[in-house]
Amino acid sequence: MASKFTELAIDCADPNGLAQFWCSVLGYEVLDQDDETVSIGSPLVPEGKDHPGPVPPTLTFALVPEGKTVKNRLHIDVNPTDRDQDEEVRRLLDLGARYADVGQGDTSWVVLADPEGNEFCVLASRRP
Repeated sequence: MASKFTELAIDCADPNGLAQFWCSVLGYEVLDQDDETVSIGSPLVPEGKDHPGPVPPTLTFALVPEGKTVKNRLHIDVNPTDRDQDEEVRRLLDLGARYADVGQGDTSWVVLADPEGNEFCVLASRRP
C-alpha cells in the first residue's frame, strides 16, 4: 500500500481571505477553521477514511508571520472543466489572481499568482 496525497498546507498572512479565493477557484467549501488555520475541501467527497476512490486533496491555510519571498518550489495546477482556458483565466483574474512571470517562456499554460503571490498554473482545457 502507498500513501495518498490528501492535503496541501499553505503558509499565508490571511488564512480566511486566501481560503475564500481558493474556494471560489476550486468550488470547495470551508471544512474547518480556527484563529490561525482554515481548511477547505470538495463538498462532493463523502466523509470517512474508507472512501475507496480518489479523494481530492484539502487545502489548509496557516497563519505565519513572514511573507512570501521567492518563487514557489511546489505549486498547484488547475484545469478548467466547464469553459476554455482563456475564459477561466479571465474568471480567476476577476477573483483576484494576477499574471505571474516565473520565466516560463512560451507555454500552453498560463501562470497566475493568488492574492498572496503564490504561483499556480491554468492548464489548457483538460476535462477529467
